[in-house]
Amino acid sequence: MQITIRPGARDDVPAVLALLDGATEWLVSRGQVEQWGTAPHSTSPRRVAQISGFAADGELWVAELDGRVVGALAVGAAMEYVPPADEPELYVRLLVTDRASAGRNLGGVLLDHARDLARAAGVRLLRVDCFAGGDGALVRYYEKQGFTREAEFAVSRVNEPDWPGQLLTQHL
Repeated sequence: MQITIRPGARDDVPAVLALLDGATEWLVSRGQVEQWGTAPHSTSPRRVAQISGFAADGELWVAELDGRVVGALAVGAAMEYVPPADEPELYVRLLVTDRASAGRNLGGVLLDHARDLARAAGVRLLRVDCFAGGDGALVRYYEKQGFTREAEFAVSRVNEPDWPGQLLTQHL
């Protein structure tokens, strides 16, 4: 069983949203609702537009296993809520994998692809941000993937507590 990575297209948007919905269900089942809440991403017009935009802009990549989408990566410009980089970069805007395929290093394979894309573009800086709340497991995951903590930040939300984030960097 080989994982293949290919450019994502508009037709992949429902599969990527299903991955996000599955990840949210898994988080909720563990009592971790602070990261993404409890509502499915597929019912959020903002999230549907975001993933559709990634596909339309050529920023979306999908991982397939046995012809099934089991992971997604979006790379491009930094998110607006993090400080700008002081050198050219590639920014991981989305990373999500299928919970049913856990243990296959899908996230690592997708991050390797992001590294390859950065190198091919002549960029030596890869950055990513993630949820910094809960038990910090997501931050530790990225550190195990070779990233270093750069800065903490908070995203303000309407009628909800701020979302705690961690910006991480990796020099290639």
